[in-house]
Amino acid sequence: MKQVKIALLGIGRIGKIHFRNISQQFSNASVVAVSDPQYDEESFKKEFGSVFFSKDPEEAVAHAEVNAVLVCTPTSSHASLVEAVAKQGKHIFCEKPLDLSLERTASLVKIVKEANVKLMLGFNRRFDPDFMQAKKSVSEKRIGNVQIVKITSRDPGLPPIDYIKNSGGLFMDMAIHDFDMARYIMGKKVVEVFSKGLVLVDKDVAAEGDVDTALTTLIFEDGTYAVIDNSRKAAYGYDQRLEIFGDEGMIQVDNNLHHRNIISDAKGIHHALPLDFFMDRYAKSYLKEMELFIDALVKDKEMPVSGEDGLEATRIAFAAKTSMQEGRPVKLSRITSQ
Repeated sequence: MKQVKIALLGIGRIGKIHFRNISQQFSNASVVAVSDPQYDEESFKKEFGSVFFSKDPEEAVAHAEVNAVLVCTPTSSHASLVEAVAKQGKHIFCEKPLDLSLERTASLVKIVKEANVKLMLGFNRRFDPDFMQAKKSVSEKRIGNVQIVKITSRDPGLPPIDYIKNSGGLFMDMAIHDFDMARYIMGKKVVEVFSKGLVLVDKDVAAEGDVDTALTTLIFEDGTYAVIDNSRKAAYGYDQRLEIFGDEGMIQVDNNLHHRNIISDAKGIHHALPLDFFMDRYAKSYLKEMELFIDALVKDKEMPVSGEDGLEATRIAFAAKTSMQEGRPVKLSRITSQ
């Protein structure tokens, strides 16, 4: 494939990031069709120009030039769109998760394979430059054999309760990124999950059957660990840190700050707060993941995040919720799509 001609389904916050990155950064790819039911054609043209637009996603996907599709719509629509695109024989990038159902997720992975199309999941944190460097250092054995991974992932504020109602819960919506990151860094299979969760930010979260604060331990096949803490609200901003401890050293990735000035005075040493929105914190990772998606299509390579990766992260999310509900560790072998 010499040129990647893309249909973009959904042009909300994430869709706009991908649209602008593709339009401005890539000579071997372009968005040729867009679909979003929230826009009328006149409003779309004013904002985005002469790209083909339709409220109907099937019409955008069927556009004669399209050979790849980005699914950036709400989670509830991912499964039906991915299946429809696969059956048209077009390659797919889909924001996580494929579906909130484990069974449906597994069936989609199978459908995509049978259609012989490529699928990449939007676990963009893998492609943050600092996290990629950490992974490279682990692969090069810079810190020897990894024993413990610690991931801190805390949002700056609770999302709207209406969002939480439809998100699949903290483990499926938020911590799933961290479950994927732990697998990515370790390069090993998770065999057991133990999670505890609380409602400390807003009691309305409990009314929706969810938690806003959680601690999860993953045990890998060789007995090593990942420890993940999540909160829906950090008063100081978007807290995204990583620590990897090995028998010959340690790797740390700290927060990205608003600026790097450090002021020292009689009252103490002061620096800026962390960035306060995921779109700012992970701007480079969104660009890198799209670069790798396009490169895999142009050069006919394996996708860097597969449907199977998405399925495994979803299984861990289900195991985490089950563990929290049962108050005990859960073997991942219990969590099947059957």
